[in-house]
Amino acid sequence: MLGTTLGVAFILALALRGPLERRMVLAVALEKRPRRQFILELSLCMGAGSLVGVFNHYVHQFYLVSALSLLSGCLVAGFFMGLDMALARERNGIQEALDQNRNVSPPKKYYPMTRRFSVVALCLSFFICLILALVISRDFAWLAQSTTSAASLKEAERTVMIEVVFIMAVLLGLVVNLIVSYSRNLKLLFNNETRVLENVSRGDLSRMVPVATRDEFGVIAGHTNTMITGLRHRTELLQALKLADDVQQNLLPRRGTDFKGADIAGASLYCTETGGDYYDFFQLPEGRLGIVVADVSGHGISSALHMTTARAHLVSGVQTYESGPRLIGAVNRFLSQDIQATGWFITLFWLEIDPVGQQLTWIRAGHDPALFYDPTRDRFERLEGNGMALGIEHDYRYQAYTQKGWAKDSIVLMGTDGLHETRDPAGRMYGVENLCETIRRHREGAAAAIKDAILQSIDAYRQDRPREDDTTLVVVKLGGAS
Repeated sequence: MLGTTLGVAFILALALRGPLERRMVLAVALEKRPRRQFILELSLCMGAGSLVGVFNHYVHQFYLVSALSLLSGCLVAGFFMGLDMALARERNGIQEALDQNRNVSPPKKYYPMTRRFSVVALCLSFFICLILALVISRDFAWLAQSTTSAASLKEAERTVMIEVVFIMAVLLGLVVNLIVSYSRNLKLLFNNETRVLENVSRGDLSRMVPVATRDEFGVIAGHTNTMITGLRHRTELLQALKLADDVQQNLLPRRGTDFKGADIAGASLYCTETGGDYYDFFQLPEGRLGIVVADVSGHGISSALHMTTARAHLVSGVQTYESGPRLIGAVNRFLSQDIQATGWFITLFWLEIDPVGQQLTWIRAGHDPALFYDPTRDRFERLEGNGMALGIEHDYRYQAYTQKGWAKDSIVLMGTDGLHETRDPAGRMYGVENLCETIRRHREGAAAAIKDAILQSIDAYRQDRPREDDTTLVVVKLGGAS
């Protein structure tokens, strides 16, 4: 009779399970479904047990103690069934998240695995004690009613032992089933996390780790996705910087210019993907040549943007060139409108070479003076002069300085402060003296050879110390091969 009543109650619970599952479990987010599934299974078992207990009490006049024993059994069965179904639901959620590659943010609430293990272990201990207490109390009541002969006691002892061993075996089987089910979930999570990280190590950032749990694996998956997102942004930034570097390099002269009466070579090396240094050559009226070297304060993308603006003004102004002071003054006025409020500024050195009149004309706009080497006297001079950096005072009037005549194979070096301020591992600067000595040693070579020798000397000096500033130089060998 009890078996029939229990069967009817659990059939009714099974009939209600489908609609309730769709309403209570499947309607919520993936990470909440396992908990809802556990509550549903436990509630259905307890509801079926309560229904049978009430029915037997009022219809068959069973004692309430029997109903409590029945409820205890349903509680234990519901606990194990709920855990098993919750783990299966979690596994399905993990697979669904993997298939759809969704839920990539870290969980909002975090439930440590240690807490879950502790709760499950505590409940298992309680249920084992409860079951053993119910069995022992029932056996004591049975023994009290049975005969006290030696044979009866022997049979009772054997029966109790078999009953306890059977119950422990059933509980052990249920626990092993839970361990295996949970291990399958952990293996699924671990394999997916490992696979995504292996892809990341190969440079594949197309996949993320779905966040299907709210434990340590969910937190690790969420932070892994944050890392992948950051790597994607960094990769995009590096690609953008590479494009910016390509654009900026294309704005620089690709080789020395062909100019009758001078051999010219230049180079720009940046400490980041882009920089604020710039050099260029301009064909001027009456067979003259203009050379500019400039340096924006700071370095990086912002410096490159300001330098691109300055270059645009220079190229535009050269089209109607009249004189160096007018050109640099016009560029300064335009730049002052663009960058005066930002605190940025640009230093510039302008050199005009007139091979017919054998004259050098230069303008210093806050820049380091150029070096002039006379090989006949083995002497260096600085092309000094006053001048304010561009972008500070919009109506500043620039002054040109001149030098008449030069000896054959005289050398002019124009550069940025990255040349002489290069430091060795001990922090000592390369200095202007080393620059002069390098030029002196390689004075017989062409402009390109002198340029390469200077760059090699600087690299050897700094050794493995990273480049700290942009480095630009232009070497002009006057009266050499054109």
